[in-house]
Amino acid sequence: MNTRLAASALIVSTIALAACNKRAPEELPPAPEDTSTATPTPTPTQTGPTVGSQSHFTNAVGQVNTVVYFDTDGYDIDAEDSAKLQRQAQYFQQYSNVTFTIEGHTDERGTREYNLALGERRANAAKNYLVSLGIPQSRIRTVSYGKERPVAMGSNESAWAQNRRAATVTVN
Repeated sequence: MNTRLAASALIVSTIALAACNKRAPEELPPAPEDTSTATPTPTPTQTGPTVGSQSHFTNAVGQVNTVVYFDTDGYDIDAEDSAKLQRQAQYFQQYSNVTFTIEGHTDERGTREYNLALGERRANAAKNYLVSLGIPQSRIRTVSYGKERPVAMGSNESAWAQNRRAATVTVN
């Protein structure tokens, strides 16, 4: 009896499955819409230095105009320094998103403390001049390295003159 019951169940389920056999639809549904965004065409790469980079700044104002030099123990802006800072101001007015640092430096003579204070006065003198030309003070940071980062090694007037400086360095 169990065998007959099992065989009957098998036959009934086979017939039921056969009745469910799917036929191909007469009409196919529409293809799905393409919802992906088109791949943007890459913009041509800039061939020169990036705007706001130190090399862009240097190319725009000239290497000689990125640094102002001072007399021994001095931090006054003279006519030559004024011209350099005016050139820098033109750049920073044109590229108003560029922030920068003015680094104050001294020669090797004097104590560390004295030179740090003098380097700070030099950096602030350059900063104040740029602010007077309309550059927002919020874009300018100053730092004094004193005698810690000389560009010219030597204990002579030529080396000392090169090290008494305020250098403008872009941050962007």
